[in-house]
Amino acid sequence: MTDTTPKHLVRTRGLDPAEAVHVRHPFNPDSNVVLQRLAERTGMGRVIVTLARVPPGRESFVLHAHLLHEEFVYVLEGTGTAVIGEAEVAVGPGDFMGFPIDGTAHTLRNTGATDLVYLMGGERGPLEVAHFPTVGKTLVFSMTEGIRAFDDANARQLTFADFMAKD
Repeated sequence: MTDTTPKHLVRTRGLDPAEAVHVRHPFNPDSNVVLQRLAERTGMGRVIVTLARVPPGRESFVLHAHLLHEEFVYVLEGTGTAVIGEAEVAVGPGDFMGFPIDGTAHTLRNTGATDLVYLMGGERGPLEVAHFPTVGKTLVFSMTEGIRAFDDANARQLTFADFMAKD
């Protein structure tokens, strides 16, 4: 047996903190998440799996619902409160949350005394749309164009009739 670790194995305890991505959601001043991408390290390209760490008293992102890609969260360490739709529920190690594209908004708060550590992931595609109901915005995430935010109050819904020639 050799000591060489195959690319298909990520030893998360040995990850370099300098390689982590530190994120603060622009619509939530309490957001503070340190992310270590796992799927990419193994060569996976069709799903996203990320190790996330939220410090005590902080939150993951802002309440949001994905419109195109399903998402999951699996708590590894720590305790927190998950906001899922209208419900606020305590979560801890071993708890799994799955978010189909049914419009249910969700987010996580670390209400414990240690880091809230969890795996999050889901589908990967060239385009994703997410709705942020508490701030009245919809974001479009594009692999080629970046992120674009739209104010829901200024958006105009089009109908099929809007596309019909009038002459």
